[in-house]
Amino acid sequence: MDWTTLMCSDRIRMATRNVSASDLRTEFEKDYQRIISSASFRRLQDKTQVFPLDKSDFIRTRLTHSLEVANFARSIGKMIGSRIISENKDGSFTEKMREDVSSVLECAGLLHDIGNPPFGHFGEDAIRDWFRKNLPLLEYKGRKVSDVLSPQQREDFYNFEGNTQALRVVTKLHFLVDEHGMNLTKALLATIMKYPVSSEQIGQDKDDITCKKMGYFAADADIFEDVQKSCGTCGRRHPLSFALEAADDITYRTADIEDAVKKAESMKK
Repeated sequence: MDWTTLMCSDRIRMATRNVSASDLRTEFEKDYQRIISSASFRRLQDKTQVFPLDKSDFIRTRLTHSLEVANFARSIGKMIGSRIISENKDGSFTEKMREDVSSVLECAGLLHDIGNPPFGHFGEDAIRDWFRKNLPLLEYKGRKVSDVLSPQQREDFYNFEGNTQALRVVTKLHFLVDEHGMNLTKALLATIMKYPVSSEQIGQDKDDITCKKMGYFAADADIFEDVQKSCGTCGRRHPLSFALEAADDITYRTADIEDAVKKAESMKK
């Protein structure tokens, strides 16, 4: 892996017209503006973080949590980039790359929960449980749906995962201009794909955290392969995925305690 390739600023659909010389934004800064103004991102305001259906405006939602993760992620990106430069760990890593890394991580923080269903992990469990119980009973044109689907497609339903849905939301379900959704940079897409395996590969290596969950649906395999090839990750996690996870962990472990204390105080009243 090398940083020039890892920080691929290409998009699945490249621009077909000349970009105005007055537009001084980097491609990663354009990603931020596409995300922050999108309906898909705004919907996070009605999804709970920990406490469902809370009436207090103090308790965090997925939207406020995502903003906090984005802030931490950007700071972590700056620290990582500064250390690479100051300790001369990679001569090809430039000041511009440090800024790009920070921008990608900030955008990834905004997106990391965008595919989560209502009620978070409880929602994921409910979806998985429903399909395990009901998919074998569903029929389509006289045939069982489970027989029509490929093995990977069946496993996709049985192992539904919010991170996987996030990739689908930003590349297909969010309609912006065409079928490519937000059409974000490939470096950003690679960063939010925390688990670079299919549903059939879950748990293949119990010591490898990247096999813990699936990272893409069968219907999105072409996007996954394109992004992996462009960023040179070759079936492995993008390095910035680890920084994103650190930002998420730091954020929710401190914020959840704060929300719990506030919740406990309100219940005493």
